[in-house]
Amino acid sequence: MTSPAAGRPVAAVLAVVIRGGEALLVRRANPPDAGLWGFPGGKIEAGEMIHAAAARELLEETGVRATPQLAFASLDALDHDADGRLRSHYVLIAVLCRWQAGEPVAGDDALEARWVSLATLSDGTLELIRDVAELAATATLLVSAV
Repeated sequence: MTSPAAGRPVAAVLAVVIRGGEALLVRRANPPDAGLWGFPGGKIEAGEMIHAAAARELLEETGVRATPQLAFASLDALDHDADGRLRSHYVLIAVLCRWQAGEPVAGDDALEARWVSLATLSDGTLELIRDVAELAATATLLVSAV
């Protein structure tokens, strides 16, 4: 059963930046993924193009500038309350971005921002948001093709 507050799915982007064997991640400050590590991102604003949203969200959350290259995956992010009612539904669009300038500094709704070794994404040392390791692996394959 869907809560009236949940409304319709909300479109959002994830800015996936891979540089020299590392992925740029942020530790989320706000629910539903508070405390977990994932890609910078957020809601697409009305009239905003997907690539522009990815570049904007990346800059707001990390201070890093990158050129969006390719939207390569989409995911559903559902948040349910303790009774199983849907609180929110986001459709996340992963956008591969090529790093241009800047080093990560947490901003906006991020507690931390940093480059993380790709090996670390699969070794269990960081608490990751679902699908982060898989998206990073796909993005790594795409980096050389784009």
